[in-house]
Amino acid sequence: MPKKPKILAISSAGGHWVQLQRLRVAWDDCDAVYVTTKEGYREDLIADAARRGQSEPRFYRVVDANRWQKFRLLRQLLGIVLILLRERPDVIISTGAAAGFFALKLGKMMGARTIWIDSIANAGTLSLSGQKAGGCADLWLTQWEHLAGGAGKRAPEFKGSVV
Repeated sequence: MPKKPKILAISSAGGHWVQLQRLRVAWDDCDAVYVTTKEGYREDLIADAARRGQSEPRFYRVVDANRWQKFRLLRQLLGIVLILLRERPDVIISTGAAAGFFALKLGKMMGARTIWIDSIANAGTLSLSGQKAGGCADLWLTQWEHLAGGAGKRAPEFKGSVV
């Protein structure tokens, strides 16, 4: 039997996580690893896997951080490096924010395929993380049609919304 692709699904807590979880069925036949900033989501994943007759997924928590918390960002980055080195995913998918950006950037350097789906909350402009992640994403998506495309520069694609 061929090896199942290993998917690392990563996002911050809250709406980013909700959107990422709505996509979960897309990688049902893959070896999935989940990373987020809230420990409480572990039990939700375990319960969902049990309901669906699947094995318990691997789960990691990294420290939550934003651009104004430099030391926490550094800790988050280190945590993500360790997870990537341990798991060696084939594909990394994220709906944001900083944790997802770090994972895509580092994962791309390690040879992983990368997917960034900008949050539906960013209706007026792309998120800062999304703007940065777009440069290292093999597939870069926005959930708002008017934010897709762009003349003369790389821009996200619109394929619909998650929510």
